[in-house]
Amino acid sequence: MNPFSSGTRLRDMIRAIRACKTAAEERAVIRKECAAIRAAISEDDQEYRHRNLAKLMFIHMLGYPTHFGQMECLKLIASPGFPEKRIGYLGLMLLLDERQEVLMLVTNSIKQDLNHTNQYIVGLALCALGNICSAEMARDLAPEVERLLQFRDPNVRKKAALCTIRIIKKVPDLAENFITPAVALLKEKHHGVLLTGVQLCTDLSKVSTEALEYFKKKSIDGLVKVLRDLANSPYSPEYDISGITDPFLHIRLLKFLRVLGQGDVDASDTMNDILAQVATKTEANKNAGNAILYECVATIMSIEDNGGLRVLAVNILGRFLSSRDNNIRYVALNMLMKAITLDSQAVQRHRATILECVKDSDASIRKRALELVYLLVNENNVKSLTKELIDYLEVSDQEFKGDLTAKICSIVEKFSPEKRWYIDQMLKVLSEAGNCVKDDVWHALIVVITNAPNLHGYTVRSLYKAVQTAGEQETLIRVAVWCIGEYGDLLISNAGVLDVENPITVTEADAVDVVEAALGRYSSDLTTRAMCLIALLKLSSRFPSCSKRINDIVRHHKGSFVLELQQRAIEFNSIIEKHQKIRSALVERMPVLDEATFSGRRAGSVPAAVSTSQGDPPKIPNGVAKPTSAPLVDLLDLSSDDIAAPASSGGDFLQDLLGVDVSPVSSQGTNQTQKSGTDVLLDLLSIGTPPAQSSSSALDILSSSQDNKSSVDVLGKLAPSPSAQASTPVGNSSVMDLLGGFGTSQSVPVTNGPAFPAIVAFESSSLKVTFSFSKEPASPQTTLIEAQFMNKSPDVYSNFIFQAAVPKFLQLHLDPASSNTLPASGNGSISQKLRVSNSQHGKKSLVMRVRINYKVNDKDVLEEGQISNFPRDL
Repeated sequence: MNPFSSGTRLRDMIRAIRACKTAAEERAVIRKECAAIRAAISEDDQEYRHRNLAKLMFIHMLGYPTHFGQMECLKLIASPGFPEKRIGYLGLMLLLDERQEVLMLVTNSIKQDLNHTNQYIVGLALCALGNICSAEMARDLAPEVERLLQFRDPNVRKKAALCTIRIIKKVPDLAENFITPAVALLKEKHHGVLLTGVQLCTDLSKVSTEALEYFKKKSIDGLVKVLRDLANSPYSPEYDISGITDPFLHIRLLKFLRVLGQGDVDASDTMNDILAQVATKTEANKNAGNAILYECVATIMSIEDNGGLRVLAVNILGRFLSSRDNNIRYVALNMLMKAITLDSQAVQRHRATILECVKDSDASIRKRALELVYLLVNENNVKSLTKELIDYLEVSDQEFKGDLTAKICSIVEKFSPEKRWYIDQMLKVLSEAGNCVKDDVWHALIVVITNAPNLHGYTVRSLYKAVQTAGEQETLIRVAVWCIGEYGDLLISNAGVLDVENPITVTEADAVDVVEAALGRYSSDLTTRAMCLIALLKLSSRFPSCSKRINDIVRHHKGSFVLELQQRAIEFNSIIEKHQKIRSALVERMPVLDEATFSGRRAGSVPAAVSTSQGDPPKIPNGVAKPTSAPLVDLLDLSSDDIAAPASSGGDFLQDLLGVDVSPVSSQGTNQTQKSGTDVLLDLLSIGTPPAQSSSSALDILSSSQDNKSSVDVLGKLAPSPSAQASTPVGNSSVMDLLGGFGTSQSVPVTNGPAFPAIVAFESSSLKVTFSFSKEPASPQTTLIEAQFMNKSPDVYSNFIFQAAVPKFLQLHLDPASSNTLPASGNGSISQKLRVSNSQHGKKSLVMRVRINYKVNDKDVLEEGQISNFPRDL
C-alpha cells in the first residue's frame, strides 16, 4: 500500500513524521500527505473523509497550513452518524475560529444538532458553539441554548451553561434572557451543573446590572446555605480532594459572593458568618485548603467593612508568609498590598514577618516584600524600619541593592523627622551602596545640607570619616568633596561640634589629601574630577598655607586630554596665580537653596525655565547682593554666540550649583533656555545658574558699585568686551580679561530681533485673545508669545484655563497664567506666555489649535478654534 494514500492510518503517518531526522524530511512527508488528502477531497472520497480530517488536525498542530480541509469539517458535521460528527466538530473547533467566513455555513447544522434526539450529538454541538461562537451565531442560536439549560440530562445542562457564558460575552444584550434559567441552576444537586451555574451567574452579574440586582435579592441566602452545607459536608469520595469536599465549587461560590457583596452592606452582613466559618475551619496544610482560604480572604477584603473579619483575613495572610512554599508567600504579599489600604493597623502587626521576606532568597518575593514595607512606613515606625533596611543593605546581593537603595532613599526623604537624622541615614546609604544612588538623590542631600547651617560642621566631619572607609563609592566622594570645598574651614577648626560626636583632628593638608586622592582615582568619572578641581579652587582661598600645593595639583591637569578638565585647570591656575584679589569673592559660600523650589522641580511641578522676578534680589551669605536679572558679561571672551542649553531639571539645577556642566551643547525639548559662553565661567566659579537679562550690568556680581564713566578694572588689565559695551552707558567702557591673555576685541552692537505685529488669534462673542510676538536674535527658530485674554461679556469668568496643541514639527511650552479669573466687560485681562520652537523654521509656518475652558454663572463653557494667521517669518 502507498504509505501516503488516503487509506493510510493516522498512526502510520505519525510514525513516518517522527522518523524524520531533519526538518526538510518532515516537510517532504507533510507535502506528500497533503497532496494525497487534496486528491481524496477532489475525488469526494467519503470512506476515508474522517481519517483525512484527523490527519489534517495533526498536521495543523505541527504548524502547517490546512485551510484546504475546512469544507471537509462541514461535510462531516452534516453526516448523520455520531463518529463522523465527532471528528467534524473536533476539526471545526481546531481548524476554524470565529473570524472565518465559512463558519456562517455551519450555523444551520449546529441548530439541527442542538434539537437532535441523541444527547451526545447535542453535547457535541454545545461544545463547538461554546468554543467558536461568533456574535451572529449567538443571536441565532440563543433560544436553543436557553431551552437546553432545562434539559433532562445534567451533562447537557452543564454544557449549555458553559455555552451561555460564551454567548453573553459576545452579545451582552442577551443576558436578560438567561437570568431566570441561571437562577434555577443554583438549586442543582449535581456539582458539575452547580459549578457551571455559579460561574454563569457570576458572568451575568458582570455584564448586566439588572442581573446583579436580581441575584442580590433572590440568591444570596441560597448561596450561603450551599456554601455552609459544602463546608460541613461529610467525606464524599466522588468530590474529595486532599480531605476537602469539592474545593473548586468552594472557590466559585466565594468569587460569586465577592461580586454580590461589593458595595452592598446588607448582602455583606448576610455572608459574614459563613465567611468566618470558612476562614476558621478550612485546613491550611494542603494546597486545596490554601486556595480556598486565599479566595475567602479576597472576598472579605472586597465586601463592605467588617473590622473583625478583616483582622482574621490579615492573620491568615500572615500565616501564609510563614509557609515554605514561595508561591503561597508571593500571593500573600500581593494580597497584603491591597489590604493595607483597608486596615493598615492589622497589616502592621505582621511587619517583622514581612521584613524577613525582604531578606528571602527568591528575587520576586524580595521585591514584592520591599514594596510592601515601603507602604507600611509612617512617621511612627520610620526609624526602626529604616534601620532594618540599612542593616540588610550591608549584606544584600549586588543585583538587589539598586531597588533597596531607591526605596530607602525615598523613605528617608518622605518621612524624615529631622535633618540630622536624614543626613545620617543618607551617609550610611552612600557608604554602603553609593554607586547605586541616583543623581537626584545626592543632589537633594546637598540642598538639605545647605539649608542646615548648624549642621555644616557635623556633616563635613561625618563625610570626612566616611570617605576614609568607603572611598570606592562614587556619589559619597562627590558629596564629601563638595562639602570639604564649601566647609573645609569648619572641618579644620572643629566648629559646631555636637554632643553625639567625637572631636577629630584634621589638618589643612589632610583635607587637601582627600580631594587630591579623589581626583587621582582612576575610576573617578568626569563629574567627580571636575568637582574636585572646583573644591581645590575653594580650598586655595580657605587654606592659604596650602595654596602653592593646590596650584601644583591644578597645574598638573593643564595637560589633561579631557577638554573639560584642561579648561578648568587653565582657568583655575590663572585665578590662583594672577587674580588673588578677587579669588575670595569668587569662591565664597554657596547661597542657601530653596528646598521647596528644588523639590518642585524634581517632581516637575515647577517650570524649569528661568523666570524674571519683580521682588528684591536675594542676599548671598557674604552680604553681596546678587541681581536676579542682569546681562552676563563674557568675562572669558569665549564667544559672542549664544549656546542652546537644555532646560533646568532637578538634576541640572544642582549641576549648576556644583559648577559641573557635562551636558551636550544642545538638546531638544519643550522647555529651553539660552546659555552664553559666560555661563561656563559662572559654572566654573560655582556662582550658580545665570539670571535672565535686564538692563543691569553683570559686573555687579563682582562689585556692588560701578562708576558710570568706566568699568572697574578689577584685575588691572583692561579689554573692552562686546556684551559689556552693550550693557554700560559709556561706549568706551571696558572690562577685565580674567585670564589676561586676550587682546582687545572690536565692539559689536547688540542687534534686536525683528519686530512682528500683534494679531487677534481668537475672537468670539464673549472672548478675545491677542498674541504679541518677540524673538531672541541667537535663536530664530524660537518664538516667544504673550497671550492676552479679554472678557467681552458682563459676567466674570472663573476657573479660566487655556490649552494649546501644535503639530510634531513644533514644540510648545506654556508658562502659568497670571490669573484664573477674567474680569467682566474688559475691565482687566489675563496674560500667559508661550514658547514655540519650530524645527522647520523657514519652511513651515506656525499653526496652533486652542481650547479655552471657563465657568460663567456656575456653568462650564468650552471654546475651541484653530490659529493659522501667524506672521510668515515666525
